[in-house]
Amino acid sequence: QRLWAAVRNRQIAGLKFRRQVAIGQYIVDFVAFEARMIVEVDGGQHADSTADVRRTAYLEAQDFRVIRFWNNEILQNLDGVLQSIAMKVES
Repeated sequence: QRLWAAVRNRQIAGLKFRRQVAIGQYIVDFVAFEARMIVEVDGGQHADSTADVRRTAYLEAQDFRVIRFWNNEILQNLDGVLQSIAMKVES
């Protein structure tokens, strides 16, 4: 909820983020189609997940950039997360 409130309504680099969007067989947390950027938010169950490696490989093969954050990063350092997203958009 916190991240969605911070990225919606074109608050980062003027990008329109959508949430819970199907891309192929996967549902991504947030996507900005015009920047071909996906933001994923992961909990502890995703640590060392081979399924996430396959998922990221598929999404990157579809020409998306994928950036991942842990839930606790968003809760403890939302400003840093938003800066990371903005920097990734600009690169």
